[in-house]
Amino acid sequence: MRADRLVAALMLLQTRGRMTAAELAGELEVSVATARRDLEAMAAAGIPVYPQPGRGGGWALVGGARTDLSGLTATEAQALFLLAGPAAAVSGEAKAALRKLVGALPRTFRADAEAAARATVLDPAPWGEQERPRPAFVDALQSAVVRRHRVRLGYADGRGKRTERLVDPWGLVDKDDVWYLVGGTERGRRTFRVDRIVAAEPTGEAAERPDDFALAAAWDEIVAEVEERRSGTWATVTVEARYVGVLRNRFGRHFRVDADAGGEEEGEEAGRVRVQVAAPTALDVARQLAGWGGLLDVLEPPAVREELARIGAELVRGYGDAAVR
Repeated sequence: MRADRLVAALMLLQTRGRMTAAELAGELEVSVATARRDLEAMAAAGIPVYPQPGRGGGWALVGGARTDLSGLTATEAQALFLLAGPAAAVSGEAKAALRKLVGALPRTFRADAEAAARATVLDPAPWGEQERPRPAFVDALQSAVVRRHRVRLGYADGRGKRTERLVDPWGLVDKDDVWYLVGGTERGRRTFRVDRIVAAEPTGEAAERPDDFALAAAWDEIVAEVEERRSGTWATVTVEARYVGVLRNRFGRHFRVDADAGGEEEGEEAGRVRVQVAAPTALDVARQLAGWGGLLDVLEPPAVREELARIGAELVRGYGDAAVR
């Protein structure tokens, strides 16, 4: 897990004082590119790791080598836990590492460090989105979550309409590079896409958060609600086995192998797999499958087949002459 590597990299730098990315890669048994990305991630998060170019250079901690975590400032400790914390939700080893790190911190830093570890959840399953850059307000919102500061958001909805919201920030979720803020408002719990936030202004007021709030559990509820809305129509499809992974990546949670079909089919359909995919409507399913052409066959429901036939007829009317030429 990446959290384990980040902790191990920090410990190595504290012990040795300076290391090249190649040396670190050898110690951690990863590629040089991976080691360099981890070092850059720590530096970007505020941990005092910096590169020194030239002969005899490498990566080092500001202030030289240290033997434990007691030399970290409060801000640096929070930065470390913001990086390592999300992986602890899915890795027992990472969770154990964080417990040890908490014990190594000065007592006055522990509460904020633990809050930072709980401030973000990772959800790797995509919702059919393309990869996106990290939104501008992630760091500011993480700080507001850790410090429990209420924020005033300028927010643009899916149609571009802008409104102003006063939000108690409870946590952030990184869903396959698409970030969401979960928070409390006068209308209850709400979820905001961070890339639609156009302004985030701390108010100086203390934020309120339910005593029993758990970010991971709240996100599970939110995902279940969204999935129910997004999977209004399921279609059964057969596709060559080699394309199953591509189809799975395209539909994310809205993809499943048809359990009743028992995997690969026999006879004339040998080498094909029966799967099911979903979208809000039959038209939405058809639009996503139309580009596959003859690579797949939609068995049901009839509504999706009818929409595909209609789309195909439209394409023939518009481009049929080009095919003749």
